[in-house]
Amino acid sequence: MADTRLIQGRYQLLDLIGRGGMGEVWRARDESLGRQVAVKCLKPMGRQHEPSYLRVLRERFRREARVAASLQHRGITVVHDFGESEGVLYLVMELLDGRNLSQLLEDNRQHPLPVPEVIEIAAQVGAALDYTHRQGIVHRDLKPANIVRLADGTVKICDFGIARLAHDIGFSTRLTGTGIAMGTPHYMSPEQIGSGNVDHRSDLYSLGCVLYEIATGAPPFDMDDAWAVLVGHRDTPPRPPREIRPELPCPFETVVLDLLAKDPGDRPEDAAAFVQRLAELTPYRMATPPGGTLPEGRPWPARASARLPEPPRLPGWARNMTTGSKAAGTGPLQTPPDPSAALTGAWTGRREDGPTGTGIRRIPPQ
Repeated sequence: MADTRLIQGRYQLLDLIGRGGMGEVWRARDESLGRQVAVKCLKPMGRQHEPSYLRVLRERFRREARVAASLQHRGITVVHDFGESEGVLYLVMELLDGRNLSQLLEDNRQHPLPVPEVIEIAAQVGAALDYTHRQGIVHRDLKPANIVRLADGTVKICDFGIARLAHDIGFSTRLTGTGIAMGTPHYMSPEQIGSGNVDHRSDLYSLGCVLYEIATGAPPFDMDDAWAVLVGHRDTPPRPPREIRPELPCPFETVVLDLLAKDPGDRPEDAAAFVQRLAELTPYRMATPPGGTLPEGRPWPARASARLPEPPRLPGWARNMTTGSKAAGTGPLQTPPDPSAALTGAWTGRREDGPTGTGIRRIPPQ
């Protein structure tokens, strides 16, 4: 694979389109079906980790990949295949023709998006989260870079499963040892920061951070120091969005601040309740949300009060945490100067034909 950049004799890697802390995303050609796809390669953890740890990583990756592949909703990226090739775990997904929200802000010179676009994105992401949460899946790493708007206006959530995988293994307890941050600080919920019980309401908080940013141009706690960002999420009420952008509808400000409640019990009951609340913003909408009618009869909880629980100490792993990327500070992708730099060397070994041990048969190139 080092020479041909061919995975499992089927997926021809063409060019690098994204790179993150846990791996890379490549535009590729499926030689078997003659279509273009996106291939996400999970970076190997290295020999410093014990074999039992790596076995757990691989098994959780396979399980979560199957879960992601089972999700059938127009607001969620389709997963076609997964497996392991020469020590590299990979996911094969639909290739999206669009821009993620981080890129949209960059295209707009870091100015907030138009109000109708913000509300339409909120409705579509809310509908996708409602479906996903009803399947018992929590994203845990919702951020602008993981939400893509296609050329036809459809909005899709990406990267389901990987964040849950890492959380289940317990990466957060050894963050500094692995170098992998679970969640981007600007979009992490207070319960994620405090290692508390994380459920679907954590995704709602992260969605509130995303909407706040695309509506105002900056996340609710826009600081360069990761520790200060985490303390802000835990202790500080966010500045009302209309103080930054007065033309925002008052009901929109209310629902975003509800999403950003410190106590999960003060947030909307679920994503369906959030989508129902957006119905009040119909005059500002571009279109109705996809996937059917709005849920009926859902109670809307009272707005979060100013009372805050006694703040726990931030966990020790957060002290050396960096802020990572936020939409307002993300630059264009810098591809490696050497086209063969990715997925070579330490990433790959010598290609050998035969069983991979993953249950996936090698398919000869067409």
